[in-house]
Amino acid sequence: MKARQRRLLAVLLGLGALGLATALVLRALGDNVMFFFSPTQIAAAQAPRDAAFRLGGLVEPASLHRDAGDSLTVRFVVTDQVHRVPVRYRGVLPDLFKEGKGVVVAGRLREDGAFVATQVLAKHDENYMPPEAAAALDHARQAGATGGARRAGGVAADSPALVPGAAP
Repeated sequence: MKARQRRLLAVLLGLGALGLATALVLRALGDNVMFFFSPTQIAAAQAPRDAAFRLGGLVEPASLHRDAGDSLTVRFVVTDQVHRVPVRYRGVLPDLFKEGKGVVVAGRLREDGAFVATQVLAKHDENYMPPEAAAALDHARQAGATGGARRAGGVAADSPALVPGAAP
């Protein structure tokens, strides 16, 4: 094999390795991206049925219930004050989790419309709410005030905000 052929082979192998590395990085990033949706977007069937995503809004007052036989399983409703989504979660709730306060839950939507959460995130102080949740609530309030079923979430419904999170 001539020197020129060896250089060409080395360049081709290098490009192949770079392509493989790029593909692996893109796949890893894709697995760690989780979309954010509001209850209004879920009611409009804009949320995926086959992938994990985040749901944000307010915990509806008087909606928190613990299962009788299992103190770790809780059910509550997340609302954007226009639409409601029932949520089921098994685990310890954060200390700051309260009815009427902001929450973001990660999980999957079941066929019956209930959301099975794998993670519950409560706001950390009196004034904080995730930007996506605040935008979704504001947009839903505006849609409710005008009587229309406009898209909620603070972003176009066909391109929801990307939120880093756990793999689906």
